[in-house]
Amino acid sequence: MTIYGIAAIGAGLAAIGAGVGIGNIGGRAMEAMARQPEMHGKIQSSALILAAFVEAVALFGVVVALLQAAPAA
Repeated sequence: MTIYGIAAIGAGLAAIGAGVGIGNIGGRAMEAMARQPEMHGKIQSSALILAAFVEAVALFGVVVALLQAAPAA
């Protein structure tokens, strides 16, 4: 397996991790809103911010994985 294959696996794992993380955040937020409907606004905004952080970390992981495959200049 070449470095390109390993970088593609790393990028794929970063994307899968983000999907799992955002799914977990969404599920827990729905559960929390079902338990306390009066906190809907705060929970929704917190979940949105956390999802953005998870996406940022995933994007960083994809970029690092693809930079590993780029030839050194």
